[in-house]
Amino acid sequence: MSQTIGHHRALIYVMITISVIDATISDTEIERIKQIVNRLPVFQDFDEAKLPLFSRECLEILNEDDGMDAILALAADALPPQLHETAYALAVEVAAVDLTVRQEEIRFLQRLRDALHVDKLACAAIERGAMARHAQI
Repeated sequence: MSQTIGHHRALIYVMITISVIDATISDTEIERIKQIVNRLPVFQDFDEAKLPLFSRECLEILNEDDGMDAILALAADALPPQLHETAYALAVEVAAVDLTVRQEEIRFLQRLRDALHVDKLACAAIERGAMARHAQI
């Protein structure tokens, strides 16, 4: 695979990585990724039939030594600065959908923030928004 990937692939890699980082991927997380791809403007010209292929590619990379580092590097190289916060927001959204953010997910989010140079204040706002969207009584 080329060292340069497109922004769609990079965003999907980020979402798949956050969903499998704790060694489990829930049906809720899978469904949320599909919803994001189907609804967000950043994916409007994306062929959703590629989602399974990109997911498999991501899992193959994660199974390699230093796979998470590779995903972070690919995302950092592929994403233009205006999509850095978007990538972080999508990762937070997938992590929050099952109402429990595990320690492994928190560590990945920290590494993603650093790799993409997302401001800590922006991260806090993104995280707060996700908490508000997923709040339950």
